[in-house]
Amino acid sequence: MKEWANSIKKSPKRIAIPIMTHPGIELIKGCTVKQAVTDGETHAQAIIKLNDAYPAAACTAIMDLTVEAEAFGSNVVFEENEIPNVVGRIVSDYDSVSKLQVPELTAGRIQEYLKANRITAEKITDKPIFGGCIGPFSLAGRLYDMSEMMMAMYMKPDTINLLLEKCTELITKYILAMKETGVNGVIMAEPAAGLVSNEDCMAFSTKYVKQIVEKVQDDNFMVVLHNCGNLGHCTQAMIESNADALHFGNSCDMVQALEECPDNLIVMGNIDPVGIMKQSSAEKVKEETLNILKKTSGFNNYVLSTGCDVPPEIPMENINAFYEALHEYNNN
Repeated sequence: MKEWANSIKKSPKRIAIPIMTHPGIELIKGCTVKQAVTDGETHAQAIIKLNDAYPAAACTAIMDLTVEAEAFGSNVVFEENEIPNVVGRIVSDYDSVSKLQVPELTAGRIQEYLKANRITAEKITDKPIFGGCIGPFSLAGRLYDMSEMMMAMYMKPDTINLLLEKCTELITKYILAMKETGVNGVIMAEPAAGLVSNEDCMAFSTKYVKQIVEKVQDDNFMVVLHNCGNLGHCTQAMIESNADALHFGNSCDMVQALEECPDNLIVMGNIDPVGIMKQSSAEKVKEETLNILKKTSGFNNYVLSTGCDVPPEIPMENINAFYEALHEYNNN
């Protein structure tokens, strides 16, 4: 993966790695989102179908931010064609956090996601495969309730730090198991960390993300830290994580992010997955994609991507327009 990253920086051509799996689900006749997020074989088939249809430079798993919370015991609601959602909280004070058990990797749907990674890594061998996981701060917010945790960070920091330690332990175990499946990296989604200041992001997110990165990242396995909550105010905290790649959401100025990031990092983003990819015309998608490619032309460490996981029911003509823009840019 170090060599792959270096090849990106040396190439005059841009590559694209949109965080996009849901269109692959829709390419499987009669398949629902619920099937894909509960069955590893269906999940893998969706990734493979999408790879056959569109020339991304790497494949990504579904960005499902409920898997680890469910393993801890959270209640997850499934709709047939919507992303799963965590409902309610399972910890509320130091006592309940101290009693919270770090789950085994047999809990919930973790094994199905590992199966999806394994099958995909076996079937697609000509490009990197990225698994997915949630970040420790975002996971803690799902277990404790995000609004309650925002207050508890100041009122009960010992409680939140203990919870973050347990979240970090599970995520580390999960990613190490992911590495064993043969995938080449993980996209860690830590959007909730964008809700706090850079200083608090450092203390309650980066501190723990860094511990995970130190244990899992190496020459053959890349951590991509995604924070679509970052408006530009906590980019430094993302850099301090030591992840080899950073992924920015559409609320962030892409050029500013590239200017702030060291050029040894791969920097990815940030076409709006809803406002542009889903709700705009194909012409608008192409225009926006060409625009960001032109604006970032001076940065050799930039990778074109969406600002987050694209939702279900993206018009296929909009995906085509995204790739047409890339092809046009690279051939001018």
